[in-house]
Amino acid sequence: MARRRTLRPEEEDLWQSVARTAQPLHPQKSPSLDQLRSPLPTESSQKAEQPEPIRTFRVGERAQTVLGHDLSPSISDSMTRAPLRMDAKAFAQMSRGKLSPEARIDLHGMTLAEAHPELIRFVLNAQSQGLRLVLVITGKGKRMEDSGPIPQRVGVLKHSVPQWLRLPPLAPAILQVAEAHLKHGGSGAYYVYLRRSR
Repeated sequence: MARRRTLRPEEEDLWQSVARTAQPLHPQKSPSLDQLRSPLPTESSQKAEQPEPIRTFRVGERAQTVLGHDLSPSISDSMTRAPLRMDAKAFAQMSRGKLSPEARIDLHGMTLAEAHPELIRFVLNAQSQGLRLVLVITGKGKRMEDSGPIPQRVGVLKHSVPQWLRLPPLAPAILQVAEAHLKHGGSGAYYVYLRRSR
């Protein structure tokens, strides 16, 4: 990148003579030489926007946090957007609670380390027995105070079970997963529609 230098007096005279003979392409938009040489406006001449004053904070006072922020769609939303892979008539009956599950597992009170192998065992055994619709009860989770800047999910099992059902070794055995009807547990349970065992 070339360094800029100031013009010597003879170069300045030459530049002025050339500039007087030049015709501007856009006369109304081209600034004059005086405008180009004018100093930059100072801070006092500019109208600076005053920032909003910061509210005083006392030691021991709680910070105000925005509640209800969620960065990803809810489990219900992601399940309703999932493509339908089972018979539409059977799915409609299942969603309205008209089909009763042939087996159920309740994961209430289990840790993630306990619940994951239990779920795998339950689903694979149900498929090997020729069952088609099973119910997985996770519970809705306890709502706790969310005082941190990062949103906290309610119900660890409620959010982990659908992910486990999409991963091996369970994914090949499952045709559809949907939130249960109210009479079977509502948002605290999932219908798992299994593929036929081969």
